[in-house]
Amino acid sequence: MRKPEAPSPAGTTPAPARSPTLGASGDEWWRGAAIYQIYPRSFADSNGDGVGDLPGITAHLDHVASLGVDAIWLSPFFVSPMADFGYDVADYCDVDPLFGTLADFDALVARAHGLGLKVTIDLVFAHSSDRHAWFIESRASRHNPRADWYVWADARADGSPPSNWQSVFGGPAWTWDARRRQYYMHQFLKEQPQLNVHNPAVQDALLDVLRFWLKRGVDGFRLDALNHALFDPRLRDNPPARDHGPRTRPFDFQERRFSQDHPGVIAFVERIREVCDAEAAERGTAIFTVAEIGGARPLPLMKAYTAGDSRLSSAYSFAFLYAEDLTPRRVRSALAPWRGRPGRDGLGEGWPSWAFDNHDAPRSLSRWCPADMGAGERQHFARLEVMLLAALRGNIFVYQGQELGLEQDEIPFAQLRDPEAIANWPLTLGRDGVRTPIPWRDEPGGGFTTGVPWLPLSPANRARAVAVQDADPQSLLAWTRRVLAVRRAHAALRTRALEDCRTSGALLVFRRGTGKGSLLCAFNLGRKPLRLDVEGTTLLAANGATPAVLPPWGAIYIAG
Repeated sequence: MRKPEAPSPAGTTPAPARSPTLGASGDEWWRGAAIYQIYPRSFADSNGDGVGDLPGITAHLDHVASLGVDAIWLSPFFVSPMADFGYDVADYCDVDPLFGTLADFDALVARAHGLGLKVTIDLVFAHSSDRHAWFIESRASRHNPRADWYVWADARADGSPPSNWQSVFGGPAWTWDARRRQYYMHQFLKEQPQLNVHNPAVQDALLDVLRFWLKRGVDGFRLDALNHALFDPRLRDNPPARDHGPRTRPFDFQERRFSQDHPGVIAFVERIREVCDAEAAERGTAIFTVAEIGGARPLPLMKAYTAGDSRLSSAYSFAFLYAEDLTPRRVRSALAPWRGRPGRDGLGEGWPSWAFDNHDAPRSLSRWCPADMGAGERQHFARLEVMLLAALRGNIFVYQGQELGLEQDEIPFAQLRDPEAIANWPLTLGRDGVRTPIPWRDEPGGGFTTGVPWLPLSPANRARAVAVQDADPQSLLAWTRRVLAVRRAHAALRTRALEDCRTSGALLVFRRGTGKGSLLCAFNLGRKPLRLDVEGTTLLAANGATPAVLPPWGAIYIAG
């Protein structure tokens, strides 16, 4: 790994910083923060090659800051052959030329900080690219300094793979390599070999990656697929899955008892926290860490990875990302384990992070709005959705374009880029439809590029462009800014406990905090008006809601 370089001077003049609102000392700026996810390929293209880049992001950070969010999360921008569009990393400490340079990254950080935005980046520690120098050396022989930096195993007596483990993207999680006459493990694409994070030297190298980006001014890390980082060293076979849900891949037929979720991840998590705390002590402000934890039963891992003061800040919930509908019972069930202890703001039980959309899941409006819903009704639903997300206890993530009400784009098979979608077409919806570029203007190319976009923009989403909604005070963009401003201004919505969560049919009601400053949050997730009949002062209401009545898709925050 190259030695860290000193950050280059920023190429832009920072705007005046906003006053911090999440703790006067800034010690835990992230607790209750709203974080905006940027998928670099699809945010803004500065050079006309059809792919978004770091200078494009920097040039449009004013839009992000105008939303009232506290931080950005950048999906991978590292050197990569792009087999999985950046989640196959060939160099953890450099920027892929497609996206720019390290100097461009430094300029982005400086501009973000000047706008009062913290910067969180996505790190992939479970696997690398097969073109990473570490893997090239590891596969060269069974006897070299990095021979055991990846997961290698001999074939069974009949030549078959060492275990029955299956990869997420389809097929065995093992590929034969003639150089070593062994199989190597990969939980995703064969171009993404599994790092042997059981090896202390591998952990040391990954912790050096953290230090490299911390010294460049990064404020936090989203740790991709962290529960995939360790595995059963005995390589025992996974048992068959006990549930009989949808099965579109061999991966779905197994209970992943031995191929992921190894308890040894906890010790690695604590080492990550030590590195981040050392940097935080120098800065006088916390470093944010959030784990992505998928799987059939993620809750125990989410709790374990965030318990106490020596592990991660938060865990990223999948409770809503692939949900086919949005119901009061679903919300109540998701929130129940994270209500918080009165007077302690939940410090004793871990801290969740919530998202309705991200770069992997189909757009929530396309999943949750009934097919017969008209444009006006969809706008009402979108307004309710923003208010519900902002009322959740924990950190909230807003995925780029969510503030515009973008819907899932339909990508013809010939234009698909997502390897999972291509391999499993048409049973797997794929990720391309949520990764189409941001429309900045309603014109060909959407103002995203002067060239041909790497994925096509639909006319329907182009009509929802930033410039169009900026000019309309009644737009969803304007509403999102208003809702996030209310969340920023009220500690009850950012950090206080969730109390008395109740559901009745389409009605969802809960309170954030107790006593002075608490807020009642009520939502009608249906098409018929509902009686509410509560007392208090309306702080914010959507779609004509009042303390007496919630119209269809009505939502309200009530103080008192």
